[in-house]
Amino acid sequence: MLPKGAAKKVTIYVNGDTRHHVEPLWNVIFSFLKQKQVAGATVIRPDLGFGSHGQVHDPKSEYAGDHLPVRIEFIETPKRVDELLPFLYDMVTDGLIEVQDTTIIKAAANVKMEPPQSQPAQNPPHDHFAGPAKLVRIYLGESDKLDGEPLYEAIVKKLHMLDFAGATVYRGILGYGVKRHTHKSGRLHFSRDLPIMISVVERAERLDELVGVVTDMLQDGLVVVSDAEMYRVLAREGAGND
Repeated sequence: MLPKGAAKKVTIYVNGDTRHHVEPLWNVIFSFLKQKQVAGATVIRPDLGFGSHGQVHDPKSEYAGDHLPVRIEFIETPKRVDELLPFLYDMVTDGLIEVQDTTIIKAAANVKMEPPQSQPAQNPPHDHFAGPAKLVRIYLGESDKLDGEPLYEAIVKKLHMLDFAGATVYRGILGYGVKRHTHKSGRLHFSRDLPIMISVVERAERLDELVGVVTDMLQDGLVVVSDAEMYRVLAREGAGND
């Protein structure tokens, strides 16, 4: 299990049809990470994308659909990332590798952590903000529930109710976590516990409140915080935007 504190987030972008010998490259990378006992990894397949060639790829085109981008993402200690990067560098002959500094706030397996004691004052609604912010990523399972409701839905509803800036839910197609179980989507690989990631960008001063809300609801998952720059513009009432 990852310790709290400084960590590195590695994101690898490759095309779905790129091969390593006979296997898809993304699958080879995923298997390599699991073999090396990385704390956890997630494979995400976007619905639309383009790369350095400027060619748009989407599921509507047979060829371009096969060429859709795939994103492999994992978080590890800085030492482990330094050990793995030379191997990944050699494997990714056509793609992109990105490394970001991040911070582990919580890594738990059915262990509930008490939320921070500090209670920041409620921020008033705002229609414009630009400056330093925090990017919070919440990793959990699709089958996680809270009072019979999918946990990811309950978290998003709670954040919306508390007027956080926004939240986006991503559903992975392949992943494993601290329990070392592989979860994969597909006709022949049905899983009710695919990886879910919730991404939230919010002001730094609301970080303790945000983490407190999430950790109080999260029972088995991971919360990661990174520095970010926020440029938020909220349309005024009556401008025609929802």
